[in-house]
Amino acid sequence: MLTPLNIGITIGFAIVGFVIGFIISKLTVKKSVSSAKSDARRLLDEAKKEIELKKSKMELELERERSRQRSEFERMTQSKRGELNRLEKRLDEQRESTEHRADLIRRREHELGSLERKLQNKDRIIAEKHQNLTELIKRENEKLERIAGMTQEEAKNILMENLESEARADASQRIKQIREEAEMNAEKGAREIIIASIQRCAAETTVESTVSVVSLPSDEIKGRIIGREGRNIRAFETATGIDVIVDDTPEAVILSGYDPIRREIAKLAMEKLIMDGRIHPSRIEEVVKKAEKEIEGIFKETAEQACFELGIHNIKPELIKIFGRLKYRTSYGQNVLQHSKEVAFLSGYIASELGLNPKIAKRCGLLHDIGKAVDKGQEGTHTQLGYEVAKKFGENEIVLNAIQGHHEDVEPISPYTIIVQAADAISGARPGARRETLENYIKRLQKLEELADSFNGVQKTYAIQAGREIRVIVEPEKISDRDSDVLAAEIARKIQQEMEYPGQIKVVVIRETRAIDYAK
Repeated sequence: MLTPLNIGITIGFAIVGFVIGFIISKLTVKKSVSSAKSDARRLLDEAKKEIELKKSKMELELERERSRQRSEFERMTQSKRGELNRLEKRLDEQRESTEHRADLIRRREHELGSLERKLQNKDRIIAEKHQNLTELIKRENEKLERIAGMTQEEAKNILMENLESEARADASQRIKQIREEAEMNAEKGAREIIIASIQRCAAETTVESTVSVVSLPSDEIKGRIIGREGRNIRAFETATGIDVIVDDTPEAVILSGYDPIRREIAKLAMEKLIMDGRIHPSRIEEVVKKAEKEIEGIFKETAEQACFELGIHNIKPELIKIFGRLKYRTSYGQNVLQHSKEVAFLSGYIASELGLNPKIAKRCGLLHDIGKAVDKGQEGTHTQLGYEVAKKFGENEIVLNAIQGHHEDVEPISPYTIIVQAADAISGARPGARRETLENYIKRLQKLEELADSFNGVQKTYAIQAGREIRVIVEPEKISDRDSDVLAAEIARKIQQEMEYPGQIKVVVIRETRAIDYAK
């Protein structure tokens, strides 16, 4: 058991221990502080020494840099001084050269002044001589006029007429010579190509018609076609737009209309109605619609067959469908689809002979009249309509130019356009290709004769061989033999400018001199 005495002794020892520990720690701290101060003084001395060393090094380096910059500055100064010396020397040389040139210019100005004065004197002398010469010529002309009995203008006109006559004669002779040479070199080859093209163009003679005949199994069916009070025939005409003629023709009815496509639809529908036997207004409308669809199929099939025969590919289906409509189109009685195939064959052959691409030529020839398949209600020529349709479906510029330029509406951009023009003329001008009305034929012949009669010195003109040749009889007193060649060329040129015609027209100028006398 702890007594108060023990507790006091314990506390006393604790206090004594604390005091002793405090004293010891204080002495330890003091010693540490003293040691730290000593280290700090030592570090400070070392730092001072290091700073002094670095300061010395920096001063040395600075001195070196100053020395280097000074030497560099002196070197640059010497270089600039040398350059300035050179510039001064060059300026002195230029100054001397300029002064020398100035002296030369002053001397030349003095020389030019002297020359100008001399030229002025010469001009004055020339002017005086010119005036004297003019007066002399005038006096001589007056003498000549008195001797010749005509004025200067009259003599000049006579001289000009003589020179013009000689020039025209020489020109006609030269034209004749050039033409003969060109014909000798080119006619043979051109004739061979054209003849071969025409020989390859084997097609039937055309016949234009505006009616179609539908055969009947018997005349009894005519009444069913007419219907009660004519209602069936009226419904058929309304649905097709084609006139139905039921007359005394045995076992046949006639369909009349100017639109060949609608006439073909009507014929197909009529044949279906006759075969089916059920003829009434509602059935007529149904059959006509079916016939229209069948015709669309015929368009496509016909066009594809034509492309296959010609070896032409990659034509858009929409364009194929439009092209097939040409099967039922005619121009001057000539079937346009058949005509287009002929032009394509001929174009390909001519292109091969000329060393060009026959496939491009065939494509141009096949599509050249595509505008005739476009609805007639649209405005524009068939060349412009065809150009727009072909361009819409992506045809290239060569084909588009051939379509638009095969009647010379635009300038050709490739030889294929010229080939299509030639092939189109061959196909249209061959015997039996087209039918021309008598009225148009007579007008064309009259126009030919009128054009030739409009020239001076023409006595009489005759258009012969169906307008393929024109013979011009001239007055021998007004037209010489040399003038005949010139007259023929001028008439041919005027025909080309003012008329449209297939093929070519031969111009023959006939000059005849008759000497008549009587024996008594």
